Amino acid sequence: MRTRRKVRGLLSAVVALCAVWAPGFATAGGDHGQAGTAVELGPRPFHLVEDMDDSPLKRRLQQCAKRPSRRSDFSIAHRGAPLQFPEHTRESYEAAIRMGAGIVECDVTFTADRELVCRHSQCDLHTTTDILARSDLAAKCSAPFVPAEFDPATGERTRAASAHCCTSDITLAEFRTLCGKMDAANPDATSVAQYLDGTARWRTDLYAGCGTLMTHAESIALFRRHGVKMTPELKEPSVPMPYQGDYTQQQYAQQMIDEYRAAGVRPREVFPQSFRIEDVRYWIEHEPLFGRQAVYLDGRVDDPAFVATLEDFQALAAQGVRIVAPPMWALVTLDESQRIVPSGYARLARLAGLDIIAWSFERSGPIADMVAEGRQYYFQSVAEVMDNDGDAIEVLDVLAREVGIIGIFSDWPATVTHYANCMRL
Repeated sequence: MRTRRKVRGLLSAVVALCAVWAPGFATAGGDHGQAGTAVELGPRPFHLVEDMDDSPLKRRLQQCAKRPSRRSDFSIAHRGAPLQFPEHTRESYEAAIRMGAGIVECDVTFTADRELVCRHSQCDLHTTTDILARSDLAAKCSAPFVPAEFDPATGERTRAASAHCCTSDITLAEFRTLCGKMDAANPDATSVAQYLDGTARWRTDLYAGCGTLMTHAESIALFRRHGVKMTPELKEPSVPMPYQGDYTQQQYAQQMIDEYRAAGVRPREVFPQSFRIEDVRYWIEHEPLFGRQAVYLDGRVDDPAFVATLEDFQALAAQGVRIVAPPMWALVTLDESQRIVPSGYARLARLAGLDIIAWSFERSGPIADMVAEGRQYYFQSVAEVMDNDGDAIEVLDVLAREVGIIGIFSDWPATVTHYANCMRL
């Protein structure tokens, strides 16, 4: 009897140690997930760490490389894992989940028959799917493909290739037949095939054979199955509202929440987002359990006239807003010694009691080419002190430790997951 008790005690101790040292394997499934799903980071996080300048942060991240990884809510999948997978596809979402993203995003828009689907924009089908290669559906696009034109004397482009295809141009049944591709278009294209072949050289088409598009409800089912939390963004319609005369913005905002209710998802597992403060206010007033975690995506920072004030953030808090989410660059700046430090926006938002989420990490491509190719948007406030890819992790560290963000969107969640695990976030 004593021997059996000792064996049971030993087994209990082993299980406890596994939970401490390898929580990703023990609890990665979450409340609704698949217990035992392993988090796999791949080589990229460690490649970026090796590229960092020597520092205590670099050495700590190197030491953490030997530890098992677990899922973290600090790591938020931005459209899935679009650095290498077609955004808002099942394959992209599953890659992000495997990389340890604790929260995954479905940008929500609607079709001609008012069904909710996952797309970054209501009118991006011409760059994110193969719709233009489908003559039956291409004919339904708001604007057909127009080839580029060039000056015969100089060879300079006088008109960029263009098209405009929206989810509201087609029905859900038609939407389901499309293949997702990497979000890109070739402005010099003189044919549809050339137009669709525009993926940036620092991304890849290796996993872009035919990405599986998803409805909002299907994304909910997928995320629940894997036990991750959800952050749907209600996209601003590209068509006049009320759509078709009677589908209002409020109905649209409510429909998104209703699909979580229908799926039995607990409000605390959902972080609804919008750039429209009116949508956030609607959820706070009409769906308070969901609204308490609503995220105000603060695009005001792109207006040169915008000035962050404590009074403004206090007014947001008084309306029930708890989380603001500006782009990364708005949260950091350079001090007199050219060190990366929290910005005035960051300090005032925290002083008003607001939580902060940042976006979007791993979206700019190689740092060395960033400024030359005009891709410095996400790092624009500190780009002048960045000269290698590893510097992005230095920015991440300031955002986490000094700004105090509660999470960050990433196009390749593994990097943020590694940082979050190392810092025990």
